[in-house]
Amino acid sequence: MIAVVGLVVGVVAGLVLQPTVPVALQPYLPIAVVAALDALFGGLRAKLDGLFDDRVFLVSFLSNVVVAAFIVFLGDQLGVGSQLSTAVVVVLGIRIFSNAAAIRRHLFKA
Repeated sequence: MIAVVGLVVGVVAGLVLQPTVPVALQPYLPIAVVAALDALFGGLRAKLDGLFDDRVFLVSFLSNVVVAAFIVFLGDQLGVGSQLSTAVVVVLGIRIFSNAAAIRRHLFKA
């Protein structure tokens, strides 16, 4: 219940305050969102499998975002930012769909 209240408060705060992302950080936001979704789907899969550990989830969530952002930053410094961004999205997308398939199999036995 606390998570739902936190989600509602966060959505309302975002709608009311309408925060802006600094221009320098805008290339990293989509990658951070995809990395966070990967951790979220992985946590949901672990919960359904009975293997969920909050510490593992938190470390996975934070490390996914930091590592993905670092890879994109490194790509920007090397002049190949868009290629590395695409690579990160592809890898994390594969993981997201793999976890989504496992969740579907668990929920629907199919």
